Amino acid sequence: MSENTSSIVSKVWSFCNVLRDGGVSYGDYLEQLTYLIFLKMAEEYRKPPYNRDIGIPEEYTWDNLKQQRGAELDIHYKKLLEELGKKPGMLGQIFLKAQNKVSDPAMLYKVIDMIEKESWVMMGVDTKGEIYEGLLQKNAEDTKSGAGQYFTPRPLIRAMVQCLQPGPTKTIGDPCCGTGGFFLAAYDFLTSNHQLDREQSRFLKNKTFGGNEIVAGTRRLALMNMFLHNIGEIDGEPMISNSDALIADPGYRYDYILTNPPFGKKSSMTFTNEEGEQEKEDLTYNRQDFWTTTSNKQLNFVQHIHTILKTGGQAAVVLPDNVLFEGGAGETIRKKLLETTDLHTILRLPTGIFYANGVKANVLFFEAKPAAKEPWTKEVWIYDYRTNVHHTLKKNPMKFSDLEDFIKCYNPENRHSRIETWSEEAPEGRFRKFSYDEIAARDKTNLDIFWLKDKSLADLDNLPDPDILANEIIENMEASLASFKEIMLTINGESEEN
Repeated sequence: MSENTSSIVSKVWSFCNVLRDGGVSYGDYLEQLTYLIFLKMAEEYRKPPYNRDIGIPEEYTWDNLKQQRGAELDIHYKKLLEELGKKPGMLGQIFLKAQNKVSDPAMLYKVIDMIEKESWVMMGVDTKGEIYEGLLQKNAEDTKSGAGQYFTPRPLIRAMVQCLQPGPTKTIGDPCCGTGGFFLAAYDFLTSNHQLDREQSRFLKNKTFGGNEIVAGTRRLALMNMFLHNIGEIDGEPMISNSDALIADPGYRYDYILTNPPFGKKSSMTFTNEEGEQEKEDLTYNRQDFWTTTSNKQLNFVQHIHTILKTGGQAAVVLPDNVLFEGGAGETIRKKLLETTDLHTILRLPTGIFYANGVKANVLFFEAKPAAKEPWTKEVWIYDYRTNVHHTLKKNPMKFSDLEDFIKCYNPENRHSRIETWSEEAPEGRFRKFSYDEIAARDKTNLDIFWLKDKSLADLDNLPDPDILANEIIENMEASLASFKEIMLTINGESEEN
């Protein structure tokens, strides 16, 4: 991040510390910034040399807002948010169900005055993008808000994009896009690695990306994040739908899918019963295009991704360990995935890189294939970046350089020409291939494969730092507790049915 960008982020974020004393959370502050920066940019576009009508009524323009003070400002701002949320296109979607969370008008005016001092349209795309990404990062770091669950580590996203290497005029989808991290990394890759002509640039801006995000506040942040990175038009239609991606086959197909489905195995909905009490019910999706019916959220996303990939399309998907070994529907889906796609690579990820504790995850890379008698997967290459790897979010966060060896082994230029780093003579090698027959012979077609020895178990004189050990203990305890809660919910559900 450049020094100028960093100073703007610091300035923008310093206001949050003041607002927190007034009960405004990080997430709420970020939402207010989104509304106000959008309004300021709309005002800049409204004037020469742009002269664009964004659809904001005269009474709710930025110029009108910044003239308000005190109680009048509070009343005016609330009315503005309500009315703009009724508008069509991007405008209405940014302000959909918007509320003022800054109860002190004096504080609200200070934020307005800060935004007024910057020219946001003239500011470089890189600068605007870095500012907003910096704010999203800070919001994700606030563990109390839970915003981290929508924030995939940027070095991991960048590595996944580097492996797929998307090309110009190709479509890229993310059915649970969070704050839009995969879209932005793909955008950066395309603009950095290709000299785009006018048609390719237009396609990148308006037709490349598409996805879903059902959490309204997160979707708003994603739309603004993309817009600040010059994706989409301020007066255009949003590229991110607010519908549940799993409900139905949308009908369209993508060249690439890059995604990190939400953590938590169960899909459920909350409803009020006849006694007026709230209850949760498991959601299952009865779709003809799915291989099997399950309430496991990640397994359903795997099936959905298979549906929306074009033949020959490439996917890179972050999935928890249970998808690799779970029986029943999990086994069915793994077998189908090996048969109908070329599931060529699995990256085993370390703990300590996600904001949700106790997550053990992997990246599955596969290519969609046409119907065939024989399974398309001939061999699965596994890179173990988990065993003997220790990361923490604050003291030792994962960096892009940590994944460069994996990218080199993946060999994006020609993944059909790879070299194992593991052998009988080199048992510490992290990159190893397994044939389809070896995997099919495993119990439940288990893909949770590891071969490296955990050094911390063998060498007690060279244990990791105490904070890393403490983090791992906490993560294991939290993961065990989550599993136990799920077992209890299942038992209670079954006992109620019986």
